[in-house]
Amino acid sequence: MTASEPRRDGPGGPERWIGYLDWLREETLATVLELPEQERRTARLPSGWTPVELLSHLLHMEQRWFVWGFLGEPVEAPWGDWDVADPGAVPDDAVPQPRWEVPDDVTAEDLAERLRGVGARTASILRDHPLDAVAAVGGRFAADPPTLEWTCFHVLVEYARHAGHLDVVTELGRG
Repeated sequence: MTASEPRRDGPGGPERWIGYLDWLREETLATVLELPEQERRTARLPSGWTPVELLSHLLHMEQRWFVWGFLGEPVEAPWGDWDVADPGAVPDDAVPQPRWEVPDDVTAEDLAERLRGVGARTASILRDHPLDAVAAVGGRFAADPPTLEWTCFHVLVEYARHAGHLDVVTELGRG
């Protein structure tokens, strides 16, 4: 998939959200996949994350918000990007503190494929539900669930923030 910003005169509503999420997701994937293997697993910032760990975080993050969060469906290891002893004990509004971890046998290509699958599921959710629909209670949310549109804003900001972080990491890697 070629990553490009959605057209200014393109459709609004769910298709615009899908377009922007796809754009940032694909830009991030392209940046990581263009890196040499060693750079994919090299931490350049004090927080210690690597580009491949960022991909794992993004796929778990998007799934947490749309599948587990909005739909309320169970997902395997919703906090699987975090090295936490008991991910089920993480409160709805908390961010686990230990850093992201990716096993050595999981490649950036594996994560890219999985992230694209999560993106396809997100697109389906956006096409099947009105933006003002409220998330289910019982998945990620015990109370006060957000709307689908709020979730879109949150996830888009998360992608944008991490795309900027990745830009810094790749610039540092080039010396």
